[in-house]
Amino acid sequence: MSGYLTTHVLDTARGCPAAGLKIELFRIEGDARKYLRSAVTNSDGRTDEQILPASEFLVGTYELVFHAGAYFDATAVPPEEPRFLDVVPLRFGISEAAHYHVPLLLSPFGYSTYRGS
Repeated sequence: MSGYLTTHVLDTARGCPAAGLKIELFRIEGDARKYLRSAVTNSDGRTDEQILPASEFLVGTYELVFHAGAYFDATAVPPEEPRFLDVVPLRFGISEAAHYHVPLLLSPFGYSTYRGS
């Protein structure tokens, strides 16, 4: 079995999937961040394709960057200057060839994540 990575964003303040949220994926190589791709969440809060497909999967350290501030702006959350949460980076390790699912539960003033299934 080859490994791959998926993600899912839920807007816990509104009680719905976070549609239209930009996500970037980086691979961490020493002190450097190597940009791999970006995607935008669909109406279910997921990316249309695996954010890291099996064909590009490598064991290592990765970072998902969620552009929460732009999402909140687009969903008419009253703006602050600066926003409490703007860009949310999640750095995590992938240690084996398996399905890694890294969801984000998001609100304007907090977030949580976990290794999902």
